[in-house]
Formats: sequence, structure tokens, C-alpha cells
Amino acid sequence: MRTFSMWVLAVLAFCFALRSTAAAAADQQKIERISGSAGDVLEDDPVGKLKVYIYELPSKYNKKLLQKDPRCLTHMFAAEIFMHRFLLSNPVRTLNPEEADWFYTPIYPTCDLTPTGLPLPFKSPRMMRSAIQLLSTNWPYWNRTEGADHFFVVPHDFGACFHYQEEKAIERGILPLLQRATLVQTFGQRNHVCLNEGSITIPPFAPPQKMQAHQIPPDTPRSIFVYFRGLFYDVNNDPEGGYYARGARAAVWENFKNNHLFDISTDHPTTYYEDMQRAIFCLCPLGWAPWSPRLVEAVVFGCIPVIIADDIVLPFADAIPWEEIGVFVAEEDVPELDTILTSIPTEVILRKQRLLANPSMKRAMLFPQPAQAGDAFHQILNGLARKLPHDKSTYLKPGGEKMLNWTAGPIGDLKPW
Repeated sequence: MRTFSMWVLAVLAFCFALRSTAAAAADQQKIERISGSAGDVLEDDPVGKLKVYIYELPSKYNKKLLQKDPRCLTHMFAAEIFMHRFLLSNPVRTLNPEEADWFYTPIYPTCDLTPTGLPLPFKSPRMMRSAIQLLSTNWPYWNRTEGADHFFVVPHDFGACFHYQEEKAIERGILPLLQRATLVQTFGQRNHVCLNEGSITIPPFAPPQKMQAHQIPPDTPRSIFVYFRGLFYDVNNDPEGGYYARGARAAVWENFKNNHLFDISTDHPTTYYEDMQRAIFCLCPLGWAPWSPRLVEAVVFGCIPVIIADDIVLPFADAIPWEEIGVFVAEEDVPELDTILTSIPTEVILRKQRLLANPSMKRAMLFPQPAQAGDAFHQILNGLARKLPHDKSTYLKPGGEKMLNWTAGPIGDLKPW
């Protein structure tokens, strides 16, 4: 009976895919925007709304790390590098710290890679402490607010908790010296110790030029119903299973590996980007962290993101209408994924596709070189501008009691860097 039901769903989904493609062609790839809502915020211009002072740090905190390992320019954490480059030549930069609204510390804490290209976060707390100590010793601006008017780009799996495993990240917590700073990070999950209130959640870096090179004609039929490529189990780091992705990816595989609606595999074909452009739905499940570059890829390629990550805080959520363009599925509901997706009305699917076709949605998810109006760089600045003016509590009373504890945290973090 289950096999027969799956066959019926497959037929219905295939028919829907044909209808959806035909309707999209009839619409001639119409674009829809959401007026009078958060969607309009994507086109805000931050220039003139804030001034940013960039500290000049010794090159060991940034450029020398990149010279040592150029791979840092292409991994999913590279926003920390490109944000630095963007700000150096952007009109919001001021050379006069006395007129600055925000202070930026150009430090690359994820540019310490293993031979396989994975970042090692274990030195990051010591590097960050060293940089902050330098700021507090050589400039007066950190000490007057203890970092409350400073922002840091921390694109680790769990942001400034600096660990790739959630249990260890929670145990560590955010680096104590960063508790008052604004953190610009890829990690976002509600009610989580690794996300401070007021943080700005950003997309991970995905290579814009590479994706552009794999664009196919926009009227190409979307003949794949559900698409996913990636791990379902992490046997090296989670040999017993169940911990990786909180079991959600394993549930996708066990329930739908033989379902004709689902084009899912651990293989990563050379046609990966093209396949996403032929799919109606692209699965974006959590992995070790709630986020992944698939979210960026899905939006850029117009594939409706199916977000499977409970309590996730998505990039620029105050500007991108995620509920309108994506589908949210609770982790516990993964076994019902086929029913959930096939029950979405055609007109709802088509509207999500029209919204995804809006260039402003795509630009907001990318860190292009050179920068473009409305891209992720500008969304970060818009997020900082919306936090102005600073509250009076930002500034400490001269000679008053300090709020940060310089000796807090694991003993290993206190060692010199």
C-alpha cells in the first residue's frame, strides 16, 4: 500500500511539475515584489546613514593569514575577508574615529584551515583576545563602551562560540570579551547561547562568479520535484548516528531514498548548479549548524528552499520575507515531507517562484566582487544603520565600573596568541 501511495504521489508531483513549468513559461518569468513590507528594505542605500572607522591592525591578524592559505578566499566563511575589502573603499568609511558610529576590527578568525580545507576554530578565541587587547591599549574607543559600538564578523559554525560541535559551542558560550559587541555571523538560532540579541545574521559566502558561470536559460523546465546533494550521515564525526543534523538528514534518506519525487544523493555532480535550476524544491536541512550555503544557492537559482532547521534565524530576516519565498518543515515532520510538499497549491508555488525571480532577493544573498547595490555587504551596513543612534547605555561612565571580565572563559583561551 505504501508503495502504491508513493507511486500516486510521484505521478501527481510530475503532473504538478509540468503545470508549474508551463505556467511559469506563460508568465514569461514574471517577477513579483512585496511592496510596503520588509521586502522594500532590500533596496535601502546605507550611504549617509552611518560612518565606520576601520582599525589598522598588524597584518598577522588578517593579510598574513590569507597569504599563508589563499583557500580562505573560497570557503563558505570568506565573508570576513570580503567585508574587510569592501569597507576599505566604501563611502561609509571615515578616517576620523571621532565621527564614527561604528568601529570595525579586520580580523580573520576562520582563516586557519586543515589540509582538507575545514577551519580550525580553536585558536580563534586567543586571536580575538589579542586583537581586543591591542585595541584597548592603543585607542580610547573600545574602553569607553567596552565594544558596544564595535562590530566583528564571526562566520564560524556557531559564531563567537568558536566550535563546530553544538554541545561544545554551548559549553563555551560567546567569548566573554565580545558580549557587548555587535556580532555579524552566519549562525542564527532563537534562544541559543551562541546568538546574542542584536546580532546580524548573514548568508554564508558562496562564489558569485562560479554560480553565474552555471546559469541556464530561465525558461528551462523545472522537471525535478525535490533536490538535495550532501551528507545524510557523518560517519567520521558521528559514527553512532542521530547527533549529526539532529537526525533530520538521516530521516530524509531513510524515508525518501526510494521515492521518485526525491532526487537525493551524497554524490555532488558537475551539474549540481544546473540541477538546482531544474528543481522546484531544494532541501536546506541543518547539518552540524542550522545554516549552509544551500540556502544561498537555492535563492540564487530560483529553487524554493525547504528549510528544515527548528528555530533558525535566517539571513537579514528583517529585510527578506522568508515565509513568502520558502517552505518551513519542522524536524520532527520530515517523514511527512512528501505529503507536505505535494499539498502546496500550484498558485502558492508560482508566487514563491516569482518572488525568488526578483533580482533584489538574489543580490542580498551574495558577496560579489566588485560590490553591487543591495548585495549582502550593503544589507550588513543597513542592519548596522538601523541600530543607530546608540542607546545611552552604550557608553560607560568615565572611571566607572567595567562590565567585561577579562579573565573569564576556558584557561586555554587566556594563553598568548
